[in-house]
Formats: sequence, C-alpha cells, structure tokens
Amino acid sequence: MILTVTLNAALDVTYQVPGVDWDGVNRVAAVHRRAGGKGVNVARVLAALGQDVLVTGLAGGPTGQAIEADLQKAGLPHAFVGIAADSRTTLVVADSGRTEPVVADSPRTASPRTALFNEPGPEVTEAEFGRMIGRFTDLMTTAEAVVISGSLPRGVPLDAYATLAAIAAEHGVPAIVDADGEPLRHAPGGRPSIVKPNAEELARAVPEGGPEEGAQALRGRGAESVVVSMGAEGLLAVTPEGIFRARMPYKVEGNPTGAGDSLVAGLALGLVERSPWPERLSRAAALGAAAVAAPVAGDFDRDVYADIHPRIVIV
Repeated sequence: MILTVTLNAALDVTYQVPGVDWDGVNRVAAVHRRAGGKGVNVARVLAALGQDVLVTGLAGGPTGQAIEADLQKAGLPHAFVGIAADSRTTLVVADSGRTEPVVADSPRTASPRTALFNEPGPEVTEAEFGRMIGRFTDLMTTAEAVVISGSLPRGVPLDAYATLAAIAAEHGVPAIVDADGEPLRHAPGGRPSIVKPNAEELARAVPEGGPEEGAQALRGRGAESVVVSMGAEGLLAVTPEGIFRARMPYKVEGNPTGAGDSLVAGLALGLVERSPWPERLSRAAALGAAAVAAPVAGDFDRDVYADIHPRIVIV
C-alpha cells in the first residue's frame, strides 16, 4: 500500500469558461468538483495505475465532509483525522476562449489558459496535529512507501514534513516530500528518500547556484535523492547512483495543475518496485506531461502518456 498525506486537503472546483471577461459577468460552461490537494491527486493517479493506496491527512467541516464523500464515490480508501475548522476550497478557471498552440510533433492542437486560486486552509490546533502524528505512525505498519505533499494549513509546524519523514524512516518506509518554502527547507532533516521541488521552489529554498547545486545542497542536508521538475525541460535527478536528466521530446500544453502530482506518483511507484533511476524518471516525466493534457488535476491523458513515454531520453 502507498500512503499519501494531504494535511491541507481541498475541494477542487474547476470552471470551464468559453472566454473570460475579467471586467464583466461570465457564464460557466461546465463545473467539476472533486476532492483535491496534492496527496489526493497522487493517490488518484496511483489508483488509475492499479496500485493500492490510502489517503490520509486533515479534514473538517462541511467542505471536509464533501472531500471524504467524493473520495468514497471514487473508491479511494481514506483515513482522515477530523479537525474542527472547515477545510479549504480551490478554484481553477479554464478559459477555453484563450488558447495557445502546441509545438510541432505533439498530439495536442490547442489548450485553454488557466488561472488557479488557492485558499489558505483551516486553522489546526496542536492537539489535532498530535492526533495526525499518531494516525500516521500507526499507518507505517502497512505502508510500502509514503508521499507527503502540498501546503501546510495554519497552525501546523513548519517542520511537519520533516517530522513525518523521520517517522517513516524509523519504520523503514521510503518517503517522498513535495513541498515549497519553509516546509521544503526543513524537509531534508527528516531523511526522506526523495525531495521533489520544481525549479522555482528549489531556487527559493537554495538561492545560491543553479538546479544541480541546489539539489546537491538539499542532499547535503539529509535528503537521499532530489528530483527537480523543470517543466518542458524535463527532470533533473541527483541521486546516490549519479545525476540523471530526463529530456522531453515535445512540450504538452494544457492545465499544469496536478502535473507535479502525477510525476510524484511515478516516483512513488518506482520506490515500491525498486526500479532503476532511468526507468522511474522516464515514467514520472511521462505521467507529468500526460497530466498537463488532462482537464482536471488527478487525471492523466493515457494517449499522451503512451506517445511520450518511449520518446523520453535519459542522459
């Protein structure tokens, strides 16, 4: 079983709009509402790949109930810790009236422009987070790998991901941390198997030097491996086995929300299968690209995945 942790779970709402008028009234063509947060998106992708998953984290209030109801409907097992405050909502506006062409040799022809609005999340008490630590520790007895990802709700310590990763390490469970800001800076102290920032997140955490130097710095602080997602430029992985780069054959345009989560799902599967780094990187990169082609976070376009996966070059 692969455990995913979403401390700041959300109800993701996507509006598809045929041309946004930012100064006027807009009519929404379609609305999608589903449970979200980075760990939830990772679990959806892993389940679609046939893996046993369990979603945990913090959820509360009417929005938290809607999140759990959607997971139940989707058949995703979950074990959230309840909190008193209401969970957050996120909003994606996909403007189908403003498209950008896809570069040549891509199976996609055009894609909508999107904007993402994230609420900060609920206030979590010390006692509620303490219960989360207890639940997480109990789940380590059956987890083969754990993904700890996303933002932190208010009240949760900034070193929370380092704390969870350290508990996983004590139980011999490999952990992936996907975070930004202070949680990312603290994360290597928990000795996670993989830290997965994107290039901008890495630059904020380690301002000195380029991506390779930043990744080496995070390894020096305790992370076993660091995988940096670099958009259309692919992936950089700094590992005990060496430095690898995954190069993309073409750029896929679309909704980037959730692309990093699909990438992390591929890395988690590689941990469980103990696959060689080139193999896990090519699959992760392909899943990330295929997620961009899907309209909703947590999904991926299987045709794009099948087309791009064998064409990714690992150097």
